[in-house]
Amino acid sequence: MQTRRLVSTVSFIAILTLTLSLHAADPARPVGTSASFKGPVGLQMYSLRDISAKDNDKALKIAKGFGITELELHGTGGMAPADYRKHVEAMGFKPIATHLDYALFEKDPEAAAVKAKDLGLSFVGVAWIPHTGAFDEATCRKAAAVFNRAGEVLAKYNIRFFYHNHGYEFVPFGDGTLFDLLVKETKPEFVSFEMDIFWIAHPGQDPVKLLKKYPDRWQLFHLKDMKKGVATGKLTGSEDVNNDVTLGTGQIDLAAALKAAQEIGVKHYFIEDESPRAVEQIPQSLKYLESLSW
Repeated sequence: MQTRRLVSTVSFIAILTLTLSLHAADPARPVGTSASFKGPVGLQMYSLRDISAKDNDKALKIAKGFGITELELHGTGGMAPADYRKHVEAMGFKPIATHLDYALFEKDPEAAAVKAKDLGLSFVGVAWIPHTGAFDEATCRKAAAVFNRAGEVLAKYNIRFFYHNHGYEFVPFGDGTLFDLLVKETKPEFVSFEMDIFWIAHPGQDPVKLLKKYPDRWQLFHLKDMKKGVATGKLTGSEDVNNDVTLGTGQIDLAAALKAAQEIGVKHYFIEDESPRAVEQIPQSLKYLESLSW
């Protein structure tokens, strides 16, 4: 047991040393940014979910080692929201956003708003619309109504509601897809969107075209890449997490998408690495982002 703990400690120190050294060359430039790509780049803490489930502070320290300051939260480590906000801010982080369950927004958007306020967030949203079988028009329209109401309530707290796409929404509908219907049926003054580029590519959509089609709706962005050779054109909203790979090594044209996202004014970018190799991959993903040029 002592040997295992020693190895774990040594590995943890090695990871922190590596990540800090990756950014030592230009400490004035924010982590994950380049002369072309301005970011800002944060971390979706779901990337470190296996670590935070056992030791939330360890996960936060790893994120700190990456040079990250902006967070999209995943849970609160068992702390009350207001206390967790103080805790992460004391560590030098800025909480920006989180995802909450659809059911909470449907049943009690006021409670969702209070939680988001206590966490000090600017954005709060949903990453999954409950459905059985294929996503359909009725479910889409119902979700739009829930989102509009949630966004209206959150606006009173100066917090922005968003929906994070998950791939299953691109069922053909009319001249477009049910995602187009969701955008059309949600009110721009209350509802924004977070583009998860993995779940745009997975169903076979073009992220650049979607960014340009709805330039005033996308405010947040999930940075991911998909392993080369993984089939696309699926509407499952599900994929093997091992197919999340280091940014710039997969099949997604990230440079083109990020250039377009920056041009339309996306406000925050979060790395979300769902693979079991996230701790090793994230530093290399940051290095890739810092190499971008256009």
